[in-house]
Amino acid sequence: MAGWYQEEAILGVLFTEVCEADRRSLENLLRASITESLRAKLGAELADWIRISFHFFPEGWNEPNRDNGADVTLYPDLLNQDDTKKLPRILKRAMDITGSILALLLFSPVFAIISTIIKLTSKGPIFYRQERVGQYGREFTFLKFRSMTCANDPGIHRDYVRRFIAGEIGSKATGSDKNPVFKITADPRVTRVGKFLRKTSLDELPQFINVLKGEMSLVGPRPPIPYELESYRTWHRRRVLDVKPGITGLWQVKGRSRTSFDDMVRLDLRYAGTWSPWLDIKILLQTPRAAFFGEGAY
Repeated sequence: MAGWYQEEAILGVLFTEVCEADRRSLENLLRASITESLRAKLGAELADWIRISFHFFPEGWNEPNRDNGADVTLYPDLLNQDDTKKLPRILKRAMDITGSILALLLFSPVFAIISTIIKLTSKGPIFYRQERVGQYGREFTFLKFRSMTCANDPGIHRDYVRRFIAGEIGSKATGSDKNPVFKITADPRVTRVGKFLRKTSLDELPQFINVLKGEMSLVGPRPPIPYELESYRTWHRRRVLDVKPGITGLWQVKGRSRTSFDDMVRLDLRYAGTWSPWLDIKILLQTPRAAFFGEGAY
């Protein structure tokens, strides 16, 4: 790279493919080399005024010593939000606050009943807490009613997710090409009560607390587990950038566990590009039937 130095200007950009494991060592090598060249040409005093930054794409959101969230330098459109969506965003947040408060009040007897049953039938806490990835790649603590035993192997789900995202799971898992199921249908970690909670989606009720806190929305893509991002392709990442994750969404009402991962992401991106308060209301009205009739739930 060569050019005139101008304050606040970008001197150059390097486009190259590097091995994931070599990113930090490459950054250190380039930083040392560029700094040495600048000092030789400009002198130490001037060179020290020049800021050198590195932005790897796609960035590793779960890398150690990294700020929580996406590198906004790589997504300038996130900083330039459409002003025409300002009022709809306010309405969406108002719907989230009102809806989550009403749901928590309405389902408070159900909370008490489920909590008691979980305590009486299995050892462990009532709530299952897990780190999930929210909008802009920021992590938050996700809440569910516990539906699994406490001593379980997370490797079962990690391996499943990797194969699911890669498109290796479908009809082979169910023995049927007609109605493939893209979910673990006989998970040994799930308790008897947990099976019912999952089938009816009652295990999701505590997420209204996440909505009230502003970490989630009533409607939006489902929040992924951090290790899922390791298997994401570049275009998959948009599902956690454009809108907040939600309790329900197009995926739940259109296909749920009978939808492949790529198709699920396409539904998420379609929602992100077309959402409106009216679309949210439509999805919310369609959700009870999909949830309580257990279509595609396991």
